[in-house]
Amino acid sequence: MKAMIFAAGLGTRLLPLTNKIPKALVTINGKPAIEWLLMRLIKTGITQIIINVHHFADKVIDFINQNHSFGIDISFSDEREMLLDTGGGLKKAAWFFDDNQPFLVHNADILSNINITEMLAFHKQNKALATLFIQKRITSRYLIFDEEKQLTGWKNTKTSEVILARKNATNTEDFAFNGIQIIEPGIFTLMQQEGKFSIIETYLQLAKSHRIFGYDPKNISWMDIGKAENLPQANLLAHHLYGQSLPNNASISSMKQ
Repeated sequence: MKAMIFAAGLGTRLLPLTNKIPKALVTINGKPAIEWLLMRLIKTGITQIIINVHHFADKVIDFINQNHSFGIDISFSDEREMLLDTGGGLKKAAWFFDDNQPFLVHNADILSNINITEMLAFHKQNKALATLFIQKRITSRYLIFDEEKQLTGWKNTKTSEVILARKNATNTEDFAFNGIQIIEPGIFTLMQQEGKFSIIETYLQLAKSHRIFGYDPKNISWMDIGKAENLPQANLLAHHLYGQSLPNNASISSMKQ
């Protein structure tokens, strides 16, 4: 299974830290946030990853290279000329997903102990085009799902804007999207937008005729570490979830034991 890490964002919620470094390199419990995530993905068995870069792109690339890509195959999708958002960023990296297999997309500023193997099994069982990790939590923007957890719409509680993709859906519920998703490579031929756009816009268009599911596992720890006020708690959570960080000379065989 291949994976993409969204690491191109400006990290404005982490100012002033991100005046000098990208959000992916903000330190969590003594190690850069992206190192914790790479450790997690490698332990899952993922050995081919592409990372999109924009803000302080050279620092992200240098960090990965200095650590010998942590013993795996890491590529980069360069968005230095233009930050493309989640949809545009994913589309630019379409070339990487050439094995006709579902792949993982993970935000760089998320800590979680979600079981990716179980999420993949759910995705395949439901024959989904995309499966989104969701939870019941307070946010300003929600995805709306029916009783089968198929995507039906989106709403913004601050602006009262609502977009319904499947207007006849019943027994709907609101969930927050947690920045982790599994996607079929067939999505690339369905993306009509060009340039900068959100993947959520694509999902709302495709939900009318394709199976886009929410995945809501129980007893999962999750935290958005892209907010400065969350960093103290993130330090504790990273230690609790991931233990020791990767040694700089980690190999695939040693991390799979």
